[in-house]
Amino acid sequence: MADSRYETVLLFGAPGAGKGTQGGILGQIPGFFHLSCGDVFRGLQMNSPEGREIYKYSSQGQLVPDDLTIRIWRKGMDAHTAKSDYSPEEDLLVLDGIPRNVEQAKIMENHINVLKLVHLVCPSEEAMMHRMKRRAIRENRADDANESVIRRRFEVYRAETYPVLDYYSSDLVAEVDAMGSPAEVLQQVLTVLVPVQNAHFAKLGEEEVA
Repeated sequence: MADSRYETVLLFGAPGAGKGTQGGILGQIPGFFHLSCGDVFRGLQMNSPEGREIYKYSSQGQLVPDDLTIRIWRKGMDAHTAKSDYSPEEDLLVLDGIPRNVEQAKIMENHINVLKLVHLVCPSEEAMMHRMKRRAIRENRADDANESVIRRRFEVYRAETYPVLDYYSSDLVAEVDAMGSPAEVLQQVLTVLVPVQNAHFAKLGEEEVA
């Protein structure tokens, strides 16, 4: 039976590594479709069933459960597919912001076939903090400019998200230096992903012939 999971590339890295920037650029290239989990959540209507569920947890200072997170993500995927923004048969899905922990990675095995994980490596947290503060000011995101909030995000990343790297086979992981300019980082990312996309297109061609 054919694999119905989404053919997927994961963008992975610490807060401020540039996952959204690189994903946004890749999403403009034919054959790639970028989806940020954060964008899906921010686009939720608070009076929707999912919005009310999230508020129930966030208002009590609790984390949103993994199964609810993935249900909302999947609903976002279905919406983009219905609008023909994304063609599961043709496009490579580029995800950032999910999976956030090992349990989510396990659950998502039912939904995605990970072809490559691009790890945007940031050796200096201080440099990342400076980048995030600048971005917060530029985008008028006051909370992101708060140093204590940023440090807390790094703590959560180290404790919960970084272990996801060990969940996936090492041959799927490619490290990219995230400290250059967006164009420099993109050049490295494309060096990793162009062969993946070529192989994906070649596979599609074989399926059409068959």
